[in-house]
Amino acid sequence: MDIGRLGVWSIGLRSGDHTRNAEAAAELEELGYTATWLGGSPGVEDAVPLLEATSRMVVATGILNIWEHEPEAVAEQAAKLDQDHPGRFVLGLGVGHAPLVGDRYGRPYGKMIDYLDRLDAAGSPAGRRVLAALGPKMLAAARDRAAGAHPYLVTPEHTRRAREILGSGPLLAPELKVVLDRDLDSARSAAREHLAMYLRLPNYTRSLLRLGFGEDDLAGTGSDHLVDSVFALGDLDAVDRRLTEHFDAGADQVTIQVITHNRDALPLSEWRSLAPLATAHA
Repeated sequence: MDIGRLGVWSIGLRSGDHTRNAEAAAELEELGYTATWLGGSPGVEDAVPLLEATSRMVVATGILNIWEHEPEAVAEQAAKLDQDHPGRFVLGLGVGHAPLVGDRYGRPYGKMIDYLDRLDAAGSPAGRRVLAALGPKMLAAARDRAAGAHPYLVTPEHTRRAREILGSGPLLAPELKVVLDRDLDSARSAAREHLAMYLRLPNYTRSLLRLGFGEDDLAGTGSDHLVDSVFALGDLDAVDRRLTEHFDAGADQVTIQVITHNRDALPLSEWRSLAPLATAHA
């Protein structure tokens, strides 16, 4: 699967005003971004307005929560999108988090394998889906049962380890959080506002511990070391350096999530400022 080098990850593009989001997606395509990943546990239908507003950009669910959608319905919806917009929709799947899913949450790996079995039975192609894989078992499933992996809240070291498990063929598209702010204290403040929620979710904390961070790094809203490792903080050059680290570690595409103090607004200015990197890494 070839979806280009630099994508945008956004919750805002699947919520709020559809006209606003469609106009933003069309601009992102013109700016040179090759994919948009819709965050916030989207459904397949959330991709429709963006696909209709663009002509080349790939739109992906980043990530559809498998506890919230029946696989047979997902397969049918995805097939319709691929018919209407051939090769431009990617089904991103993830197991979610026990504190958010609630009592339905059970053995996540087994649930994912069963979900993939049912997608296969419904005729949904493995080559048009990716998994939100963090640990070795799920990364192996992304290699064997999907087109690749879309890891979230990771470092270049995770990208290196993921590439070793995936091998040379499957797609590896890690998400990268970006704060465009030359004031380091201000940048870290925005990063911590965003990070605090994730440090209460065991799937992420276990992943970070596997990467060598300590319990002290995960306490509260995170240590400076953790924040500086999982975010790209600063100016365009700082973001470019972190992108290069991920690409050198084996990423095929990096999906940038711009973080600001205003979580409800689309970061149009920042997307425009970062656009030269889409050309530089094409």
